[in-house]
Amino acid sequence: MAERHVGGLWCHEVLEHLDAFVDGTLAAEPLAAVRDHVAECSECANFGAAYARLVTALRTSPEAALGEARLQRLTARLAEVD
Repeated sequence: MAERHVGGLWCHEVLEHLDAFVDGTLAAEPLAAVRDHVAECSECANFGAAYARLVTALRTSPEAALGEARLQRLTARLAEVD
């Protein structure tokens, strides 16, 4: 992915705001900047949409449906990213 500066934010800055954006807790000013950025950056828009779908699915699915082994693998992979 090529780093772009659109709507006053770089792509990596959009990613830094992604959790709060999906949670609906992003303050008005950065929210407007993220919206401006994703309106013109299809890569961030596509990634953000996929991320939001994943977060929503994980939040609405009972942990038991994941299975203990799958849940542990997912938790380990998320820890690697952090």
